[in-house]
Amino acid sequence: MKKNIIPTIALIIMSITACTSQSLQQRAAAAKAAADKALQDSKGTGTKPLSNDEVIKGLKDALTVGTNNSTGIASKVDGYYKNPKLFIPFPPEAKQVKDKMDALGMKPQTDKFVMTLNRAAEEAAKNAAPIFITAVKGMSIGDGFGILKGADNAATQYLKDKTNAELKQKFTPIVKAAIDKVEVTKYWNPIITKYNKIPMVKKQNPDLTAYVTEKAMAGLFMLLAEEELKIRKDPMARVNDILKRVFGNL
Repeated sequence: MKKNIIPTIALIIMSITACTSQSLQQRAAAAKAAADKALQDSKGTGTKPLSNDEVIKGLKDALTVGTNNSTGIASKVDGYYKNPKLFIPFPPEAKQVKDKMDALGMKPQTDKFVMTLNRAAEEAAKNAAPIFITAVKGMSIGDGFGILKGADNAATQYLKDKTNAELKQKFTPIVKAAIDKVEVTKYWNPIITKYNKIPMVKKQNPDLTAYVTEKAMAGLFMLLAEEELKIRKDPMARVNDILKRVFGNL
């Protein structure tokens, strides 16, 4: 009887040992997996919580990248003229000028004038990036997290709200130079001169520099908002470590 008990006890001990060994292996595997994940996190978004300063730097980097991309798009030939979202039409306050001139057979001239308005915006966009980037770098942001977790265009809107007047002031001479370069007034003056000679019409002479400046800036802000959205939604658009860390935490 005792001879039968001994093998049984040995079998039980071996079973317990095997189970214990298997459990230890499972625990070791789980620990290794956790360590690997922690290491991966430290290389990616980081285990250290984001600071407000990091978020602010990330937001400014996003706007800088977005500005460079936006001005690159807008400054190409037809960047405004053949982009329905950016296209600058005949000045609305002078629409009656266009209608009257088109009726008098001057549609080719009014169309050419509209094209030069858009060419002026495209030309001005070539020199817009430094002005916008300077504004971004000098922009004071208090609550970076508020912007980061805000709307998809929150950083762009913040830049617009805080620096729009300054940007317009600095961008206006760039637009004026562009207007002169593409000869907008060469096509405008014959139109408005002939129109203003028509009896009984209200004289018109819109400020073309102000008009193009406003429309050109509106177009750049629209493109900038689209670039911000890309960085927020598409990991491939996060071209440096701070963008990956900040926007990877969204």
